[in-house]
This record gives sequence, structure tokens and C-alpha cells, in this order.
Amino acid sequence: MSALLRRTKKPADRVVTLVGKPGCHLCDDARLVVSAVCEETGASWVEKDITRDEALYKEYWEQIPVVLIDEEQHTFWRVDPARLRTALRT
Repeated sequence: MSALLRRTKKPADRVVTLVGKPGCHLCDDARLVVSAVCEETGASWVEKDITRDEALYKEYWEQIPVVLIDEEQHTFWRVDPARLRTALRT
């Protein structure tokens, strides 16, 4: 696909979802990274509790925390801020 035809979203048009659970130290770490990167880039973010959503539980239980960008899995366990920034800008 031509670069002219390919359209990228602006970070402000992106939605990051953090899937985690209460009491998860990796989720706490991921929350700090997601919050900081989203604030910096202008992306919005939401957090979902895997213990309150059966579909999320079935899909991601062994991977939490999981980060989705526009409902597609970006990463799990550890969130690399530089990689998240880059993904939000492409």
C-alpha cells in the first residue's frame, strides 16, 4: 500500500485499554506507564478489571496486565514506554 494511501491515526484518536486486576503489582506498574504515555501523547485510556469480565478473563488471564490499542493486543506483562509511544504514533 502506498504511503499516500495509508492513513495513520493521530495519538489523540487512539484508545489504550489496560486489562488487569486488583492487587497485581505488574498491573500497577503498567498503569503508571500507560497513564504517563497517554498523557504525553494525548491518547485516551481505560482500565478493565479482568475479574469482572468473563470474556476478558478467558482470553487474557495468563497474560495480565494486557495492553490493547484500539482493541488489538499490543503487549502483556511489562509495558515498554518507548514501544507504546511508537505504536500510538503509527
